[in-house]
Amino acid sequence: MTPAEPVDDSGIHCRLDELLAAREMTLTALSEAVGVSVVNLSVLKNDRAKAIRYSTLTAICEALGCEVGELLVRVRS
Repeated sequence: MTPAEPVDDSGIHCRLDELLAAREMTLTALSEAVGVSVVNLSVLKNDRAKAIRYSTLTAICEALGCEVGELLVRVRS
């Protein structure tokens, strides 16, 4: 399985890893900035999340200075 492939069949890929790298930010720093545990962010980063709250999504996008469409992308098979 490649990183761009979601683990489930949702067809959604989270680009959190790429956005963090581009901003030279760690998952721990993001966790502190948004108030979400590293474990939960890791689940999201590794495409294992089943759902995400809008408030969490908003906080992540604000911390990373990105739009939702930059963080979550649809993967076509």
